[in-house]
Amino acid sequence: MPRQVENDRWLFGVTLALCLLGAVMIFSASAVTAEHQYGRPYIFLLRQSAWLVLGIAGMFALMRVDYRRLREPAVVCTAVCVVLLMLVGTFFLDKSHATHRWIKFGPVGIQPSELAKLTIILYLAWFLDMKRRAAAQMEFNKEDFLQNILPAVGPILIFVMLIVAQPDLGTSVDIVLIATAILFVAGLSWKWLLVGAAGALPVLYLLISHVSYRQARLMAFLNPDADPLGAGFQLLQSLIAVGSGGFTGVGLMESKQKLFYLPEAHTDFIYAVICEELGFIGAVIVIGLFGLYAWRGIRAAYAAPDSFGRLLALGITAMVIFQALINFVVVLGLVPTKGIPLPFISYGGSNVLVMLLATGVLLNISQQAEA
Repeated sequence: MPRQVENDRWLFGVTLALCLLGAVMIFSASAVTAEHQYGRPYIFLLRQSAWLVLGIAGMFALMRVDYRRLREPAVVCTAVCVVLLMLVGTFFLDKSHATHRWIKFGPVGIQPSELAKLTIILYLAWFLDMKRRAAAQMEFNKEDFLQNILPAVGPILIFVMLIVAQPDLGTSVDIVLIATAILFVAGLSWKWLLVGAAGALPVLYLLISHVSYRQARLMAFLNPDADPLGAGFQLLQSLIAVGSGGFTGVGLMESKQKLFYLPEAHTDFIYAVICEELGFIGAVIVIGLFGLYAWRGIRAAYAAPDSFGRLLALGITAMVIFQALINFVVVLGLVPTKGIPLPFISYGGSNVLVMLLATGVLLNISQQAEA
């Protein structure tokens, strides 16, 4: 029988620890840049702090809302429609950084693609749970393409195509990985997963080979020294930062690469600054914190009293961990450079808000764990 339990203190604690570490490292990585651009070294820290306060307030609120309320069709359909309209709406607004990724309200910007991750998780958990409950009442074929597989992957494909068109290939790949994990755990056969991979790989190849800046990033990944001041510059500077940290690091606030050498030092490449300032020890601690988050998230998923909670918890955990892993391997030069922030740590309001709201839902699922 399910019983009420206290919040998962480990999950709650590791989330706050990551947020606190992120605030400290954002200030360290951005103070010089902020002073140069705005004349105020604290500007990025203050902006991030505002998002953190909003996100933590939302996390506390969702911790107290029974996650089963999110299973209502009105909630799911509203979330899908709103995010879909936001994704379409970005194309009718002015570009920011040569992309259609943001909806801006004065100084505040929202990135709908971040909301799309959580919406896809909610939709898949609801749809697959609905089909599972239907299977208990009537004859059911979960491999039926028109009735089950197409409705499950249809919204995912629409969201992914819109995000690719922004353009934002990294977030699109992240969403596909999250959805694949949920579908696999829900019982989708390897046959359909292989069909999806076979269809996705040629598309991915075309998206890279026919877009000049993506092709340049791939060539820079294969041989960054071939263009050290151009396409290979960011990767080389990241590797220099990582290597400079040694075992114990050069010390907090003492990074040299953040002094206008390493692009995006406080956003997508903040892990390189962590490696430089806190060294191997700090880098491993960050990985360990995400490992702890993964353990508690998977534990909450397996202990959830119903399939909706199980899939929802798994999707949220996969969202956080996949994004962290992608950021790690990009910074360390193991895959081509992509603009994927490090959850809870990188500067960016939309991402940290979504991660904290999702963690609030995950904490509520852990409260409902079976004895």
